[in-house]
Amino acid sequence: MIIYNVTTKVTNNINEEWLRWMKQEHIPMIMATGLFHDFRICRLLEQDDQDGPTYSIQYFTDTLENYQTYLSEHAPALNQTSYLLFGSQFVSFRTVMQVV
Repeated sequence: MIIYNVTTKVTNNINEEWLRWMKQEHIPMIMATGLFHDFRICRLLEQDDQDGPTYSIQYFTDTLENYQTYLSEHAPALNQTSYLLFGSQFVSFRTVMQVV
């Protein structure tokens, strides 16, 4: 199994709106691609939250090919939407993991 992990730190002033948007719009759009079969939203603990919380969104897929298809066919437009809505009020980094 492959886990596509997106870790995002958001500012306090967009936290509630961003989290609502993730749950109601962004994640459902990613899941609608049919390339992932499950997801998980986690809030990182033991982090400096003074500037805002940090979240880890994990998307689960069976193959690396599904992940690569997502990156090439869907990710650019979905990422662009994030920046149009929230600008520089968040920062994200992505990792890919394989369950062993």
